[in-house]
Amino acid sequence: MEVDELVVRYGDLTAVRGTSWQAQAGAVTALLGPNGAGKTSTVEVLEGYRPLAGGRVRVLGLDPAGEHTRLVRRMGVMLQRGGVYPTMRAGEAAELFCAYYGNVRRSAELLALVGLTDRAGSTWRQLSGGEQQRLSLALALAGDPAVAFLDEPTASVDVAGRQLVRTVIRDLADRGSCVVLTTHELDEAERLADHVVIVDRGEVVAAGSPDELRRSGPAEVRFGAAPGLDTAALGVRVGAAVHEATPGEYVVAAEGTPPVVAALAAWLAEHDLALGDLRAGRQRLEDVFVRLTSERSAAAVDDAAPSGRRARRGRR
Repeated sequence: MEVDELVVRYGDLTAVRGTSWQAQAGAVTALLGPNGAGKTSTVEVLEGYRPLAGGRVRVLGLDPAGEHTRLVRRMGVMLQRGGVYPTMRAGEAAELFCAYYGNVRRSAELLALVGLTDRAGSTWRQLSGGEQQRLSLALALAGDPAVAFLDEPTASVDVAGRQLVRTVIRDLADRGSCVVLTTHELDEAERLADHVVIVDRGEVVAAGSPDELRRSGPAEVRFGAAPGLDTAALGVRVGAAVHEATPGEYVVAAEGTPPVVAALAAWLAEHDLALGDLRAGRQRLEDVFVRLTSERSAAAVDDAAPSGRRARRGRR
């Protein structure tokens, strides 16, 4: 899958601003971003359901809009919600979708794949939210797709169901399919994705493997402790700036060297404070995501401020 300088507009609003990225066969690519970042617009263009205003996209070497009929036979799409009549039974939906693709897969096989064999006789409205998600995933795989677009595949799914969904998605990629998933579950993306593309305000702000992105940020130590610590005093002790990112979660702007960690632990011990989780060096994907999107939000607010206000802020 190739996205080259893609532009998507809705009247005067530009939702996607010249983004470029790729997704490979045999890999899971996670397309991440805050609400309104342009994820859905991008995916709808790739699926052939929305026209582009500029740039070029290719899916399996095909133009999604101009060669849509050829593409849909090799494409699977999982919607976040809906897509099935409320009174249709799970088994009937599976049979219908298999028929769309010439019965390259059997309906019973699909239901077994997502653990819904015993729910074949239940209507869509009788299924739980998690079961509906699993059925939607099964229907997206009815044609044994070479490329699959999965929207929030684990939303409302319980712990056991999530493990099953991850296994199905991983197996799909391992068999050579190109899988693109969109999700707000950053932990899920970190577990599943081989490649991550982060978009914000219609632009790509970062791309790479989860490990590359986790290592891309500044050196820091994150730890948990009681809210409201004297961060100034702690900063003097460890020799680096400390701030409380969220209540009870702190960030030390320094590498997690033994002396820094030892000074941190000693200061907490002197104040009879318990140390919660401690992470040094590698960040979580969520940390990277929040840092990148927060920086852009702050920059946008600053750019929108009157010039005199920006000048005053700069002199502080």
